[in-house]
Amino acid sequence: MAHGEPGAVMAHGETGAAGIRDLARQPLLLRHRPARDATRLRALFLHGLASSGAVWDGLAPLLPPDLETWTADLPWRADHVQPWSRRPERTDWIVTALERLPDPPDVVVAHSFSANQLLDLLSREAEAGNDVRERYGIRGVVLVSPFYRRSPDDFAWDSVSGMQRDFLHIMEEGLRTHSSRRITPEVRRHMAERVCERVGPYGWVRFFEHYLRTPWLRPELISVPGLVVTGQDDFAAAESALLAADLPGAELHAVPGCGHYPMSEHAESFSALVGAFLRRLSDRAAPHLTEK
Repeated sequence: MAHGEPGAVMAHGETGAAGIRDLARQPLLLRHRPARDATRLRALFLHGLASSGAVWDGLAPLLPPDLETWTADLPWRADHVQPWSRRPERTDWIVTALERLPDPPDVVVAHSFSANQLLDLLSREAEAGNDVRERYGIRGVVLVSPFYRRSPDDFAWDSVSGMQRDFLHIMEEGLRTHSSRRITPEVRRHMAERVCERVGPYGWVRFFEHYLRTPWLRPELISVPGLVVTGQDDFAAAESALLAADLPGAELHAVPGCGHYPMSEHAESFSALVGAFLRRLSDRAAPHLTEK
């Protein structure tokens, strides 16, 4: 697939002399990192709203050496969120990413907004009687800091303003955990406000609409094994626990001493949890895998 096409596939670390600006315009980018040893499992990593695939970069040396990874830069990434949010949504971008991989992923690891998008896909497929193992090759999912409420009555009128405050806090936390520079709290708050302005009302409403729809998910029908990971200090940690309880094949791990970004704040602990989950999956045969 050429870099100029939508959903261009770009190898890890590859940019091209004149392609960076063109790549930034693409709604979906897929970056590949081959396994360090012979491939046994493949994983697709999906970032949250106003983030990017770079949120997973710190995990690369910590993940199992036989894991081949693909990282998606999705239309709701930081440098593309505004055009995405202002267009009517006609594309299921999670499905598009899955279908554009050259080989199916055994595991999908999704954070925050993308975790909810993935949940929505799994719920729809389960309700339609489709097996995601057969349809997409997915044998397991890792849901990182998802949002979830069981009943529409769990959303009060002040949930709107409260979630706006929480969203700003998430943006601040993202800047704190990913910035290589020391930033004062005042500057960080200003930068977070700028990110929120870039997301804008359209992007925020897209997010909140997905959140409001979580009471209509059918987690009890989702049979694929799952790992739900949350930071113990995340404001939505209790919601992750509820979701894990409602997913028949899921287990919950709350990482102490971190919030919404456990993969960044405690990369080693997060990688160990994912590695253990992958080992349990790899104990079973993966017939579609070929050594590379």
